[in-house]
Amino acid sequence: MAGPIRVLIVDDSAVVRQALTEILSADREIEVMGTAADPLIATDKIRRQRPDVITLDVEMPRMDGLSFLKQIMAQDPIPVVMCSSLTEKGAEVTMKALQYGAVEIINKPKMGAKQFLEDSNVIICDAVKAAARARVRRLSSLVNDPEPKLTADVMLSQPRHTENFRTTEKIIAVGASTGGTEALRVFLQGMPYDAPGIVIVQHMPQHFTAAFAKRLNGICRISVKEAADGDTVIPGRALIAPGNMHMMLKRSGTRYHVVIKDGPLVCRHRPSVDVLFRSVGRYAGQNAIGVIMTGMGDDGARGMKEMKNSGAINLAQDEASCVVFGMPQEAIKHGGIDKVLHLDDLADEALRLYRLQK
Repeated sequence: MAGPIRVLIVDDSAVVRQALTEILSADREIEVMGTAADPLIATDKIRRQRPDVITLDVEMPRMDGLSFLKQIMAQDPIPVVMCSSLTEKGAEVTMKALQYGAVEIINKPKMGAKQFLEDSNVIICDAVKAAARARVRRLSSLVNDPEPKLTADVMLSQPRHTENFRTTEKIIAVGASTGGTEALRVFLQGMPYDAPGIVIVQHMPQHFTAAFAKRLNGICRISVKEAADGDTVIPGRALIAPGNMHMMLKRSGTRYHVVIKDGPLVCRHRPSVDVLFRSVGRYAGQNAIGVIMTGMGDDGARGMKEMKNSGAINLAQDEASCVVFGMPQEAIKHGGIDKVLHLDDLADEALRLYRLQK
């Protein structure tokens, strides 16, 4: 992209607009071309000068952010970074925004907005840069909302006890970032009820991962949940690392479980794909299949190489199906990839490898 990334900030809070302006303007690769207190003002500014990226609040007067996002993506798609609250309701709305084409999420704090945003300036600037590189589609070409998945709970209550698994199972470890919410939906919907246990790091802020996991759990045959410290990795279930916490795989006897820990940003992220992949290489080795998906940067590249050195077989999403090819490309450069595939083929290949290893 020639010249700086032009950003339009849309938020009804003057404090947030000012804080975002100061943080983004401090980065030489970014230019704040304007701000708007609501979508109607933003629409007028977009007509006069098209931004490269829009940061968009969810709840605003006159028109809510979700309606404005749908309008943008249906008429003239522009990469959008959602700025949302930490509430459960705000997280659920933001998950809907990702379905409608938003490419990144940043947190909108409940209080002390300026200090919060200043502390998160690296993450915010990286989100805007990733959005600028993303390939966005018109809303009409996006996947329609799937029908909710019903379970036997509607007829019969769940049993109180579950069976223990006697032996160590094969596992799949997945890392994703920009564009990963949609890529993970495609991948996990391709998994049958008896799929191997799956551990996932998707770069996403705190609190949003729970809503994301809940959404996936409603549309996939396997169960999907936000990981909690000590959760066992079992067939038919995917564990997603909670936002703002690292997730590591550990082994106890014949079972795998996850450890959730705080810590510094690794590869500019928390959770970090590299942290997960390193632990998978150490504790699962040849029992693991690695998958790296769309995303900006190089998080996961080193960890994937370590997995390969430990005997794992690794897959990467191809450039044609990525929103941003950064993470898969870096993993390929580091020599950690065995096969590069289109998003639509990743689940089938992972299952084929799993069955060969059984």
